[in-house]
Amino acid sequence: MGSTTDKIKGTANEAAGNVKQGVGKMVGSEKMQAEGKVQELKGEGQQALGKAKDAVKDAADKANDAVHRKI
Repeated sequence: MGSTTDKIKGTANEAAGNVKQGVGKMVGSEKMQAEGKVQELKGEGQQALGKAKDAVKDAADKANDAVHRKI
């Protein structure tokens, strides 16, 4: 999966998790609140993975550019 896809899916999971938590609070379901929190955390992890992939790609691109400038 690409970094952009990870970040998009992460944002969607985080938003859905927040909604699920809110609904769980409204209906008094601790189980739904917990599921929402898990989904939110999953989304945060997906976003972090996407950002890490971007950072690795940026570092590789900079290293590649430096090598080509010295040739």
